[in-house]
Amino acid sequence: MKVHVDRARCTGHGRCYAVAPTTFRPDDDGYCVIPEEDVPDEAAADARLGAANCPEDAITVVDGDG
Repeated sequence: MKVHVDRARCTGHGRCYAVAPTTFRPDDDGYCVIPEEDVPDEAAADARLGAANCPEDAITVVDGDG
């Protein structure tokens, strides 16, 4: 699974890393970053939860090789 954060849409609410800290992290300014775009299967639920909680819809989760 791949996870992408659209930095232009992220406004730094922090909900993603508040609910899914194993997948998402804040940068020095509080905006979302992901340490690895390729997320392991065991973190899939966290990735989806973080994306679902983004009020700006700045996080895209793609299953498979997409």
